[in-house]
Amino acid sequence: MTAYMDHKDLANRTIDAARAGQIRDGVHAVLDRIAKAEAAAGRAEGSVTLLAATKTRDVGEIMAAIDAGVRLIGENRPQEVEVKATPLSEECAAHGFALAPKVADSSVADSRVAGSQGVGFHLIGQLQANKINKVLGVVETIESVDSLKLAQRISTRAVAHGLVAGVFVEVNESGEESKSGCDPAAAFDLVHEIDQLDGVHVQGLMTIGAHVDDEARIRQGFAHLRQLRDSLQADVPTCTQLSMGMTNDLEYAVAEGSTIVRVGTAIFGPRAFI
Repeated sequence: MTAYMDHKDLANRTIDAARAGQIRDGVHAVLDRIAKAEAAAGRAEGSVTLLAATKTRDVGEIMAAIDAGVRLIGENRPQEVEVKATPLSEECAAHGFALAPKVADSSVADSRVAGSQGVGFHLIGQLQANKINKVLGVVETIESVDSLKLAQRISTRAVAHGLVAGVFVEVNESGEESKSGCDPAAAFDLVHEIDQLDGVHVQGLMTIGAHVDDEARIRQGFAHLRQLRDSLQADVPTCTQLSMGMTNDLEYAVAEGSTIVRVGTAIFGPRAFI
């Protein structure tokens, strides 16, 4: 168990009005940023989905974001998925939402489609083989698949449980050793190999932008991922999504074709725990 889980009740469902208001304002501010970025890039309004990154956030905080308009959430750690899944599902139902609708296609819930009652649930952090059972059948998509070995293990478990797991292939476009993801040069072949497996459904690609103060370099990585996605379309037509862009670089990601931006700090504020 991660250390901060000893200090915070992540299954807590209560939240005071002031904190809920902070989160609501954060969600609306990020949605406004996305809309402005879409317009600046000449993209259709609603073409980019906001994923709320909920690491260290409790169920009450997550529900405040959902009530404010978020329709896609992402957890970093399987341990948190395990702790939050049941109370979160129950709270979603009480608020008129279905958590993680199981769909075997590449679509994701759009956070701004009026009347949408589905809340998607992704794993966006690294997944060890011994933690697969904690997330399989709970999250609809695993965004952090960076090797054939991991994909094969997910496939084996999914088939055994009669499930199909959505996956994104994570690519280390920045080349930074601290970041996970497969080598960009290997990504094309890796996607094709994973696409041949039973029990998994390749929905898209994911990357983390370069941690530098250089717009050109950040956008170069995002642009390359888009080009990779485009090159895969003929053989892997289900690979449509591009999960790229976070609090500090989402405008660059939208400009380069992102379909999902993963935002935590700008919604919830700085993390109290790491």
